[in-house]
Amino acid sequence: MIVEAILKTKGSDVVTLHDTADLADAARKLDAHGIGALVVVDRQARPVAVLSERDIVREMALHGPAALERPVSEAMTSAFVTARLDTGLSELMILMTDRRVRHVPIMEKATLLGIISIGDVVKAKIADMEAETAALQAYIRS
Repeated sequence: MIVEAILKTKGSDVVTLHDTADLADAARKLDAHGIGALVVVDRQARPVAVLSERDIVREMALHGPAALERPVSEAMTSAFVTARLDTGLSELMILMTDRRVRHVPIMEKATLLGIISIGDVVKAKIADMEAETAALQAYIRS
């Protein structure tokens, strides 16, 4: 399975936020959409980073309640890890594990096409295993 198949199932909607917004805006947006991460975009609307709930919690631990007034640009994950539509599921799992990220934007050239979370990867892997099991059971029965 490749990333493109996951996006066909889950959709390609991505919630973004400008890097000049503050962390309070980010927290409200995460809550409003029931998600764990946002793609941060610059003034030209180019994706530049991912901001996760963990990033906000880290800032709160370091700066207390005043952290919510800090700009997203000071809290976002600096390692911007992306994948392409043709990235395989195993390759994506390795990327997420090695880079210690739970959300990977899917890009082709400079275009943001979607975002895949670790939950999406687990769901796809389970679906693959269930399909393989059903195929083997059908083969044994025939």
